[in-house]
Amino acid sequence: MRTIQTSIVSSKWLQAHLNDSNLIILDASAANPMSGALSENISTRIVGARYFDLKTNFSETENPYPNKIPSPEQFQEECQNLGINQNSLLVVYDAMGIYWSPRVWWLFKAMGHVNIAVLDGGLPEWIHHNLPLEENKKETYVRGNFTASFNSEMVVDFNSVLENTISEVAILIDARSQGRFNGTAAEPRKDLRSGSIPNSINIPYTTVLDNHKFKDKTELLQLFENVKNDVRPLVFSCGSGVTACILLLASELVGIKNKKSVYDGSWTEWAQKVL
Repeated sequence: MRTIQTSIVSSKWLQAHLNDSNLIILDASAANPMSGALSENISTRIVGARYFDLKTNFSETENPYPNKIPSPEQFQEECQNLGINQNSLLVVYDAMGIYWSPRVWWLFKAMGHVNIAVLDGGLPEWIHHNLPLEENKKETYVRGNFTASFNSEMVVDFNSVLENTISEVAILIDARSQGRFNGTAAEPRKDLRSGSIPNSINIPYTTVLDNHKFKDKTELLQLFENVKNDVRPLVFSCGSGVTACILLLASELVGIKNKKSVYDGSWTEWAQKVL
């Protein structure tokens, strides 16, 4: 059974391993969070891919804040429904290139499954190379034996972040745009103020990407210049816990070894609790 030692793979790599016996490809495509529009490629998928419903099956939908991490029990149940096993090699992608897929990568890491990678460039890159596609269709799978083993240290809550505004024992990195961070641009969510969490720093997630793919290591290291030699834990935040995972993955790609976690409520929670 194949395992993988990297956090991203190329379309070329995935094409070469399509027939690996324990490979499962996950399609995490969802609507554009800003416009609500679906990708023009939403009706097709990489051959053999299984739809990973991040917004419903793999989120705590009863929570007042969006995209909250599900319980280990819910996560395990839904993974088993997708036919995912303990020894599965997972590759996740989305139709926007790099947007939703790092969130899925992080979820699996938080639930104890390390044999997972993100497809660099996602579906647009796969299509660019004229690689095999198929029409989307509903399917059922032989039930898997995946077992969740939740690592609570990969998630921080509101109280921890509030305390950190004073103690600064961790570095809080916000992945939103500079305008939203500085309070000069509106939040996409209606009636939610913009601004930033005290003592946080801003690295917009868009700065780690170039044409749907992650920038090379040299460019990424420059973006993390102010934190790469700091030994404090890194806490990643954004609007609702999705693009924070893009930054977290980028920090992994350049070898930053600090303890890393996501503030899952992110700015949507903070702005409603701290007025």
